[in-house]
Amino acid sequence: MGMDPVAAARQQVRQALESAAAAAVAAGELPGEAAPGTDAWRGVQVEVPRDPRHGDFASNAALVLAGRARRAPREVAAVLERHLPGGAWLRKVEAAGPGFLNFHLADDWWREGVRAILRAGGAFGRTDRGGGQRVQVEFVSANPTGPLGVVNARAAALGDALARVLQAAGYRVEKEFYLNDAGNQIRKLALSLEARMRQELGQPAEIPEGGYPGEYLIDIARDLLAAEGPALLDRPEEERWERMARFAVEAIVAQMRTQLARFGVEFDEWYPETRVREAGYPERVLERLRQRGMVYEQDGALWLRSSAVGDDKDRVLVRRDGEYTYTLVDIAYHLTKWERGFQRAIDIWGQDHHGHVVPMQAALRALGLPDGWFEVLLTQMVHLVRGGQAVRMSKRRGELVTMAEFLDEVDVDAARYFFLMRSPDTHLDFDLDLANLRSSENPVYYVQYAHARACGILRQAEAEAGLRPDESVDLGPLGDPAERDLARRLLDLPGEVAAAAEAREPHRLTYYLKDVATLFHQFYTRCRVLGEEDPVAQARLALVDATRQVLATALGLLGVTAPERM
Repeated sequence: MGMDPVAAARQQVRQALESAAAAAVAAGELPGEAAPGTDAWRGVQVEVPRDPRHGDFASNAALVLAGRARRAPREVAAVLERHLPGGAWLRKVEAAGPGFLNFHLADDWWREGVRAILRAGGAFGRTDRGGGQRVQVEFVSANPTGPLGVVNARAAALGDALARVLQAAGYRVEKEFYLNDAGNQIRKLALSLEARMRQELGQPAEIPEGGYPGEYLIDIARDLLAAEGPALLDRPEEERWERMARFAVEAIVAQMRTQLARFGVEFDEWYPETRVREAGYPERVLERLRQRGMVYEQDGALWLRSSAVGDDKDRVLVRRDGEYTYTLVDIAYHLTKWERGFQRAIDIWGQDHHGHVVPMQAALRALGLPDGWFEVLLTQMVHLVRGGQAVRMSKRRGELVTMAEFLDEVDVDAARYFFLMRSPDTHLDFDLDLANLRSSENPVYYVQYAHARACGILRQAEAEAGLRPDESVDLGPLGDPAERDLARRLLDLPGEVAAAAEAREPHRLTYYLKDVATLFHQFYTRCRVLGEEDPVAQARLALVDATRQVLATALGLLGVTAPERM
């Protein structure tokens, strides 16, 4: 059995169907157009039914082949069923509905699956679907002009979990934070810092229009005054603003790194905009676009013919005053990703950037990059709720709640799990009361408690009876419906991970974890583990250990801990 028992069994079912169809064609019961390998088979699927009463797998083969056979689907289903190769692997096959074939596999299949989990340990759930493809996930990328907020925390949870899931699915993943450390916003940051420094010295000064009034700059102003003294304010304007900008950016980025590390997020690369500019990438983009006939001059500005490649209008790349636009620099940054050898670039942006998606896709197409290379996931806003009412925790003049303040209120595991329970493109009401609740009503507590319970059973079994799960144990005593349902769901982990990776939806794993935890609690209530005869106790302990392993792996892919005691 391979590392994905469900995929292996699905393939076995499909091969049995193809064998049955070939036999039926040879017997003259189906026409040659229905033979395996013909166009008709492109639409044949073997899927896991939503309702376990419909079997382990269901196929639409009879429905798809009915047209070629010029017979009713139920008749074709009967023909296929008659010619299916038998064997100990198959318990029964039944035709259902308009012509589906439902396959019920023998119990030894899922029993061997439990053994495969124990054998693989922490590697169970990993697949090679990605084929080693090199993927970059860029996320958070907040402007280094102020502290991270709650919405940045949501993006951090999503990006980190997505990277983990992609890695488990066989991709080579690198995580990147893009630092917009150049341009007008950084100049305004420097001017705002200067105002705070002068205020600290008792001089009259105001935050410039469009500047940054947050109180966090007061601490940075004090640190800079302590480091360089008031003499810095007497230096020439450009010199002092450059120094202030660098100092402020370094201080804010250091705070960002601290908060993200506290949240369990580390980046492989912090890529600054200054590096993009210093390496001449904006100029390289312009030259490449000129060679492709994709730019023109109008009203003293340089424009991209983006309307020719899918955008709703053309975009300015260089303003009349010669300044590069945000669009041009962002195109240049993404060209670095292409030239660094990433086979796929996935960006996670806030919803306020949704209007930038199509222009960027058009611009990269204008550069000659392949469609589909660049993907964007958008995250919606987060609203904090306590007692059913919206809350603000910030002491910073009504600004958004900072990530630091948020993490002072909520456990990291709860924060990450709650952010990942919903698709990122939906608004999230984050219930602080529920996140801090230590009971089964709290979704993350419910799952973590299942893991802790499994660990407790294993500890008790070893302490009291010297029993320890072993992959070589006889699993024949397993057969109760609660055991079967739990084991069957455990085997879905590799497929769930692959599906979450392909759809870029790590939140799917929260649904899976809830299912496994629920089935495990039901199993624990129905099937006594300790105190049973040794063969039964050993087999059930193996199932408990497999459950522990799957819960730990899936939680780990979300960046959530799996406590052994609670």
